[in-house]
This record gives sequence, C-alpha cells and structure tokens, in this order.
Amino acid sequence: MPDITLTTLILLCLAAAAAGWIDAVVGGGGLLLLPALLLGLPHVPAAQVLGTNKAVAIVGTSGAAVTFLRKAPVRVGLAVRIGLMALAGSMTGAFFAAGISSEVLRPVIMVVLLGVAAFVLLRPSFGTAAAAGDGTDRPVARTRIITAIVLVGGGIGFYDGLFGPGTGTFLVLGLTAVLHLDLVTASATAKIVNVCTNAGALAMFAYQGTVLWQLAAVMAVFNLAGGMIGARMALSRGSGFVRAVLLTVVFSLVAKLGFDQWNA
Repeated sequence: MPDITLTTLILLCLAAAAAGWIDAVVGGGGLLLLPALLLGLPHVPAAQVLGTNKAVAIVGTSGAAVTFLRKAPVRVGLAVRIGLMALAGSMTGAFFAAGISSEVLRPVIMVVLLGVAAFVLLRPSFGTAAAAGDGTDRPVARTRIITAIVLVGGGIGFYDGLFGPGTGTFLVLGLTAVLHLDLVTASATAKIVNVCTNAGALAMFAYQGTVLWQLAAVMAVFNLAGGMIGARMALSRGSGFVRAVLLTVVFSLVAKLGFDQWNA
C-alpha cells in the first residue's frame, strides 16, 4: 500500500464505487476511476496506476456481469468471442499507440461522440427493444455476428489499446446497433467483453509487477458494490434509464476530451 492519507483512501474508494456504478449501467467508469487514481497517487509511476486501475475495474465488471447474467438475456458464447477479439484488438492498438498523437485523435473522437449523441436523441426507439429475430431465443444473422466480432470486438478493442476513453460506452452503442439488442442486454454483453479485455491487461500488468495489490483490494470492494448496484438499477429501470445515463456519459466524455484538447 502506498503512503497515502486516510482522506485520500476514502475519496479513492468513493470514486471506485461511483465508477463501478457508471460502468455497470452504460460503461465509461474508467473516466472517473483512472483520473481519481492519478490525482490521489501523484508520485506513483503511471504504469502502477494503470495496473491498479485494471485490478480494481475487473472486480466490479465481473460482479456486474454476474448480476446481469442472472436476469438479462445474454448470449455468453457470443460475448466471449467478441471479448477475445477485443483482447486481440487491444493488444494491437497498444502496439501502435506509441506512434499516434492523442492530440490528433481527440477531435476525431469528439466528432464521433457528438454524432452518436445526435443519433440517440433523434432516434428515441434506439435500444428500447430488440429487433425481431434478434432475441436470445432466436437465431441472429451470421453476418451480424461476424460484424459484431470483427468491428465491435476488434475495432473497439483496437481503440481501447490505442487511446481508451469511453471504450465501455462504445461497446454498448456498437452492440446495440449491430446486433439490434436493447440497451440493457447490450450493457450486460459489454460487461462480459470488458471482463475479457481487463483480464488480459491485468495479466500483463501483474507479470510486469505494476499492480498495487493492497490498495486495489480495498478499492475493489467498493467498485464491486457500485457495479452490482448499477446492474440491478439498469435491470429494474430498463432501457429508458440506461439511455439517459448513456447520453450523460457521452456528453461528459465530450466535455472531458474538449478540456484536454484545450489544455494540450
């Protein structure tokens, strides 16, 4: 455990709980958790902050996934296949990350997110119900499955390794659009994909010895609680609630990227 004050530890735990809630509902909890760790541990090397972040996040994501799986109609096999492709995409993106300037990517991602927000606002029915023929008890067109694995898994996984912010949100949007899932089912599926990608990243960080395990264990308890509460709220309140949180996260992400670009 690094030498931090009790106040800092409490604030980090509260941030972990809030991040777990956001991540469970619609993804994007890392937008809160990672900055909180960077602010709370200013003298800790970045690699250890990233490793600790993954160790905390995978616990909350796993808890949310289990909660969703008990009640949400999820194709686990398909979710795992998308997750494995996302893992491969993330590793590829990380390989190219050193040669890409984040200052170039930020404006592009901001435009994409604003387009997404406009689409969701102008299409009130988006994600409110699964399309006919795409329910979990009916076959999904093979082309949609391949598109989900390659574009949603590989493409968003690549983005995660290359840049990262908002990956969970992009997963929910991608799964909703490609597989015609409702937003609750898309959130549940995204959690399984996130578990796969987080597991791969955590294994690498653990191998490199860059995880603060004691701090991660304490924060993970709160992240787990937040994730399970968020999953239950998403299940009980439905797609309308998830849609509202989704738009809030998208606009928050745009604001953060705009602030980062302004101060770059």
